Amino acid sequence: MNRTLLVTSSPRGADSLSTRFAIQIAEGILGHSGGSLAVRDLAANPPPHIAPAYIEGRITSPEERTPEQIEAVKIAQELVDELKAADVIVLGSGMINFGPSSQLKAWFDHVTWPGITFSYGDTGPKGLLVGKNVYLVTAAGGVFSEGAWAPFDFQTNYLLHLLGFIGLTDVEVVRVEGTVLGPDALQAAIANTETAVKSLLAKVA
Repeated sequence: MNRTLLVTSSPRGADSLSTRFAIQIAEGILGHSGGSLAVRDLAANPPPHIAPAYIEGRITSPEERTPEQIEAVKIAQELVDELKAADVIVLGSGMINFGPSSQLKAWFDHVTWPGITFSYGDTGPKGLLVGKNVYLVTAAGGVFSEGAWAPFDFQTNYLLHLLGFIGLTDVEVVRVEGTVLGPDALQAAIANTETAVKSLLAKVA
């Protein structure tokens, strides 16, 4: 049975295009392939920013952890367990100040866990979350896939790096961009993304 994990992170709620299209992809995959869907809304339920209790707790043996460390590691373990259980991961991210939201960054800070989701060997770091399909939806007000603003896309490339670092290298990227360049540009961006999503889901069927 296919298990899909949908992770959304935009604080824009119902107005978020990254969330809208991530949901569309997740539900489309579910409709084509069946299985189960787990949802992690990082805007509605943000993970805490990492603190000493987490940094120290994850390298402390379970029986020696303080209550604060136990709780901090428990949060991270829950997020990692969701990732491990998923066959398909759909991740939505809206650009904020040229990068992902702090909620999404905090999520990655919890799931990027030495010895759990990546390890170091003779040839360098090795991602441990392998054999999963990822669909990454990134939204931006400007156009960052090409042109003068491309060097300032610290969202898509950064997320691809983090995903790959923990072993998630089979990634399809769907961009929603140019949404603040006027009403016509917004409608064109939505139409282009609708087409991209339909094409993507046709390959899943």
